Amino acid sequence: MAAASSSDSDCGRAESNEASSKWLDAHYDPVANIHTFSSCLALADLHGDGEYKLVVGDLGPGGQHPRLKVLKGPTVLTESPLPALPAAAATFLMEQHEPRTPALALASGPCVYVYKNLRPYFKFSLPQLPPNPLEQDLWNQAKEDRIDPLTLKEMLEGIREKAEVPLSVQSLRFLQLELSEMEAFVSQHKSKSIKRQTVITTMTTLKKNLADEDAVSCLVLGTENKELLVLDPEAFIILAKDAVTSLCFGRYGREDNTLIMTTRGGGLIIKILKRTAVFVEGGGEAGPPPAQALKLNVPRKTRLYVDQTLREREAGTAMHRTFQTDLYLLRLRTARAYVQALESSLNPVSVTAREPLKLHAVVQGLGPTFKLTLHLQNTSAARPILGLLVCFLYNEVLYALPRAFFKVPLLVPGLSYPLETFVESLSDKGISDMIKVGRPLLVP
Repeated sequence: MAAASSSDSDCGRAESNEASSKWLDAHYDPVANIHTFSSCLALADLHGDGEYKLVVGDLGPGGQHPRLKVLKGPTVLTESPLPALPAAAATFLMEQHEPRTPALALASGPCVYVYKNLRPYFKFSLPQLPPNPLEQDLWNQAKEDRIDPLTLKEMLEGIREKAEVPLSVQSLRFLQLELSEMEAFVSQHKSKSIKRQTVITTMTTLKKNLADEDAVSCLVLGTENKELLVLDPEAFIILAKDAVTSLCFGRYGREDNTLIMTTRGGGLIIKILKRTAVFVEGGGEAGPPPAQALKLNVPRKTRLYVDQTLREREAGTAMHRTFQTDLYLLRLRTARAYVQALESSLNPVSVTAREPLKLHAVVQGLGPTFKLTLHLQNTSAARPILGLLVCFLYNEVLYALPRAFFKVPLLVPGLSYPLETFVESLSDKGISDMIKVGRPLLVP
């Protein structure tokens, strides 16, 4: 009785804490596989339906395989790979046309990738920086074989320590090489031009003409070389450029839209955006591109094209019947294969509503020892599954499995759970057989 009273009091305290909390626990997933930071998260109504989505610039496990993810609740709607690690994510309105759906901007490396309707729309790349003149002169000497690789390395190291202009990626890679690799590297890259490229470190938005919530906004980029770039949302050209070391935007005093910057020399810059301010494009002409007015050079109809059209017109009924016959045969073969998969329990997706499961097996290795990974996924909308058992059915004469039975943990809807075991081939004659996965059973 004392134990029961203690349990009731703990339960009552938990309910009291939840009732007094200012937050509602909407969703918690400790294995969501999302690796990011604050600047790569954004919330926006991407479809104009009043339902806001979560945009995530995912770094990937260990900084590998970065991806762009868009989530609706706990579900990932879209997922696409990124060429480099993301630095920031932002949503903004590019135009006044209906429907008023915002675009998505993701900064990654020296580029800004713009998406509209969750599809790639535009890619903006930062302009290249001028190279160090001393570095350029050294590589010109190497191109004319007037300097050896060892001397080139010593001179570049001196420039890196004293010069204000950083070295290019090509020179930095050269300085990391061993002595045996320098000559081949110089021979391969001495004819290439020196390129110095910066990367984007931060990104935000700035209203272009109006201070309204649904007004068109400009992208503001902060780069690694301490520059601030303001991009036009329609032409994606640089409207303004400042050399700053830090910036802050928000309400200052009684003004809502105030931009505060500090410069490299220790200066302070405060700019207040006027409500009537209109940014002027730095170049380009308004209206459609000139190529739109050019007529396409459509080739004339050949005699072969005319004969083929007449033949299809005369034999149209027979061609349609042949197509329908092939389509019926394809459907019949598909149905037979599906029935055979159901009868032999080889289908990867459960057909019963009681066990909404999907499984996928992967075999890795060259033998005689293999790694067998079984991926289980709960395909239901909101109901978790627990108490499942999984076993592997195999010929014990041909294979040996140290672990052939699994007690599956709680399956959260939408997540994939890997179950790993090893398979050892016992036959020295190369004989193989099928390993089946026993249907998961509910523990009573």
